[in-house]
Amino acid sequence: MGDAAAQRRGKLRILLGYAAGVGKTYKMLEEAQRLKREGHDVAVGYFEPHGRKDTIAKIEGLEMIPRRRINYRGRDFEEMDTDAILARHPEICAVDEFPHTNIPGTERIKRWEDVMTLLDAGIDVLTTMNIQHLESLNDQMREITGVQVRETIPDWVVKQADEVILVDLPPRALLNRLQRGVIYGTEKAERALGNFFKEPALAALREMALRQAAHEIDLRQTEEEHQPGSANAEPENREAILIHITDSPATAAVIRRGKRVADYLKADCFAVCVPPASNLASLPTPMREALERHLDFARKLRIETRVLEGDNQAEALVDFARRNGVTQIFLAKPERRALPFLGKRDLVMDIVRLAQDRQVTVVAERRHEKAD
Repeated sequence: MGDAAAQRRGKLRILLGYAAGVGKTYKMLEEAQRLKREGHDVAVGYFEPHGRKDTIAKIEGLEMIPRRRINYRGRDFEEMDTDAILARHPEICAVDEFPHTNIPGTERIKRWEDVMTLLDAGIDVLTTMNIQHLESLNDQMREITGVQVRETIPDWVVKQADEVILVDLPPRALLNRLQRGVIYGTEKAERALGNFFKEPALAALREMALRQAAHEIDLRQTEEEHQPGSANAEPENREAILIHITDSPATAAVIRRGKRVADYLKADCFAVCVPPASNLASLPTPMREALERHLDFARKLRIETRVLEGDNQAEALVDFARRNGVTQIFLAKPERRALPFLGKRDLVMDIVRLAQDRQVTVVAERRHEKAD
């Protein structure tokens, strides 16, 4: 490939669904076949058939790039061979299961990181994912399904996509496919019907996917309309979100909620910590580790983080909000205890009192049993 191809960043297209079996992989291969017929150089970097005959039939005639074998704890696993794809350098590469976590021993932890590498090399990528893997929706998905999704994709990664295409199927039709053994074998299908595959949960997930797809379309149209120099260009909006970082377990939910609101409003977003000591290292180990974990999580979502100093935590936080044009503040609801620490509860109330000219949202963590 020439230098011009290497300098061009590849285009990313995501096929978005709400559950296994709606047809994402089938649609990905169907699209790959169409592109090949049109004369494009297409290869399949990774394909997970799940034993589905109609999907497997769609692979016929497509070039498959061999997987990489990795031995981990005495067992052999197969992963996408990113180096082999780079060496082959197709024009377009189909990559199934975008949120997948790679086996230890691979160069990158997540498949979405492999995809970013392909895009950087100028390869267009067509990939698949379900709505429940979007990081900012993780808490809402747990509320809907009772299942804690472990493999998530940061929202900023999905925003890199040039196109997000919804692959839809009504929940009743999906359940029919499951009962007929099209999606899983009999035993696994029965387990699925008793857990994740319940019609009310599927309907709620479908609605989330529809909303997300509509949001992605609106986001791209708005960006095009408001490009500098366009007739519809407007001044930057002045919305800004502040997420208060504490050692509370509820902070992760606050970060997700605040980031999702910021994305919808196209607002600046800050994750701000005001520790009770000027140096994080001097804090008790459990508190320090919790604060660092939450700050790292915010950075992973590409939120700007700040650690402030101040004898009065509430005043320091609200002063930062005023100086940076913050319009909304997100706080974690203090945990209830038999003997509550009044200081923590007072901190939230002090922030609410001092920030009366801002919108303040107190987010409660909803507790659920963890499930794989």
